Amino acid sequence: MEILQVLSRWIHIVSGIMWIGLLYYYNFVHMGFAPTMDPETAKKVVPELVPRSLYWFRWGALWTWVSGVLLLLIVFYHGGLMFDQEHSWSMGSIVMIAVSFLGVFVYDSLFRIVKSVRAASVIGFILILAAIFAFINVGNFEYRAYVIHTGVLFGTIMAFNVWFRIWPSQQKVVSAIKEGKAPDQTLLAHVGMRSRHNTYLSIPLIWLMINSHHAGTPPQEHWLYLPIFILAGWVAVYLLYQKVPRVKGF
Repeated sequence: MEILQVLSRWIHIVSGIMWIGLLYYYNFVHMGFAPTMDPETAKKVVPELVPRSLYWFRWGALWTWVSGVLLLLIVFYHGGLMFDQEHSWSMGSIVMIAVSFLGVFVYDSLFRIVKSVRAASVIGFILILAAIFAFINVGNFEYRAYVIHTGVLFGTIMAFNVWFRIWPSQQKVVSAIKEGKAPDQTLLAHVGMRSRHNTYLSIPLIWLMINSHHAGTPPQEHWLYLPIFILAGWVAVYLLYQKVPRVKGF
């Protein structure tokens, strides 16, 4: 079991570097470079570059998620780190584990139904607050458990976006460019939005992964610190996006 944990953690970190590194490449490098290409250049570059990068991107995402779930099983479920001494497994805890994995469908529906991105984002943040509160008060998760299950929620949304929203749409975009056609602007906007969502989730997710192993555990009544750090991560991503147009080629 110890060997399996070490190997899973190793795979998780390496594949995560692959995935998130390419996510940042797309959002902070490629996004600034792509508009500078004329149609003829795009026709040559995009069909060769994008499928290669998307290959490593999507498989990095899958292996990060799979190894993360395996670590969750080993460290938290098998390792007994879910509850304090006063609580144990209950229907509430099982329901909240389901929420952490199935909440992705609430997210996906939210951004399909609510047309205003700002309104959907505000609603999404309120739902995150509700989920964290429920992890503690319905699932009775202890500190490390509710932190990592918030991370599970974020990571599952990100992996879902890669495989079921970004990759299928990018295939159509690349095919259109290869044929010398203008890509569907709706598809481009959809890919851009889901990729930005993943970028905004990534920095808080990394903090959640690190903080779930922190020795100092704040009292449960201080749970609101968690959304504050999530917001801080979102501000950091916003500032990075502001820098993108100011970085120029030679």
